[in-house]
This record gives sequence, C-alpha cells and structure tokens, in this order.
Amino acid sequence: MSLACSRSLFFMAFTAGAVALGASYYLEYAVGLVPCSLCLAQRLFMTLLTACCGLAAVHGPQRTGLACYWVAALGASVGGGAAAWRQVLLQSDPVVQLVNCSPDPEAFFSSLPWLCAAVRMFNGSADCAEISWTLFDLSIPEWSLLFFVAVSTLAFFQLMRLVWNALQRPLSGEASHRGLVRD
Repeated sequence: MSLACSRSLFFMAFTAGAVALGASYYLEYAVGLVPCSLCLAQRLFMTLLTACCGLAAVHGPQRTGLACYWVAALGASVGGGAAAWRQVLLQSDPVVQLVNCSPDPEAFFSSLPWLCAAVRMFNGSADCAEISWTLFDLSIPEWSLLFFVAVSTLAFFQLMRLVWNALQRPLSGEASHRGLVRD
C-alpha cells in the first residue's frame, strides 16, 4: 500500500466534498433556496467528511492512521447517507403527514436536549418533503445520497484492503516468502 495512493484518494474525496459544499452554499445564497433541517444535517456530515479527508490528505498517515481516517470518513458518510435517505423517503411519499411549521435548528438545540433535537430533526417537516431544485431529474437529497454512498463504498473497500494486507503479513516479523531449504 503506497502512501501516494491513499493521499490521492483522500484528496479526491476532499475535492468532491468541497465542491458539493460549495454547490450547497451557492444554492442557498445565490439562488435563494432555504435549507431544511435534514439539509443542514447533510451539510454537517459533508463538512465532517470533507475535513476528515482534507486532514488525511495533508497528514499522509501510515497504516493505523489510515484506518482511523477511513473509519471516520465511513462514519460521516453513513450519517450523511442516513439523513439523505430520510429526506428522499419524505420526498417520495406524498401521503406523509408532516408538521407544516417547525422552528429553526437553533431553536431546536437551545430548547431541547441534543438527542431529542436530533430525533425531531430526523422526523422532518413539510419543508423537507418539498422538491425545490433538480438536476438531471434528481433532487438535491438524491445527489447527496449518491455522493455519500460512493464515499461509503470507497471507505469500506479501503478498510477491507487494509485488513487484507494486515492478514497477509506474518505476525512474527519473518519474511513472507521463505527461501528454499537445501540439504
């Protein structure tokens, strides 16, 4: 496993995450779309994922550090994927009865305990079920879900590669290829 390979993968994930974050801020501030609570949760996980991949690309860790960074990237992408999946489900089911009025996330976290606020945020609101922008007939949460699934897959396979390489090495420090023994 080469250091350049892991650094380039982390850098590509960082670049893709930074572009996605830039697009979300562009849609909010230039186009005028107002993000709902699930959109903000996805943005939080995207920020965590981008920061993790950026740190790993700069740091260039060895085997143990790579595993830690890939686990952190996998956790952030699974969390973001769960938020995106919930919003895709809300948008695809027109029969869902959602609360029309929900306070902003600052009001959630200031008046409720963190766990209750997170549960209420994942329940969604009428704003979360509204499709306000599409590209190639996919909504923003669907694009987000595709991105999080791709990064989750990358992180999972890199972790499996690290495990496979660790299992291929002998434990005692001997060479992995023994020389021929001649009598």
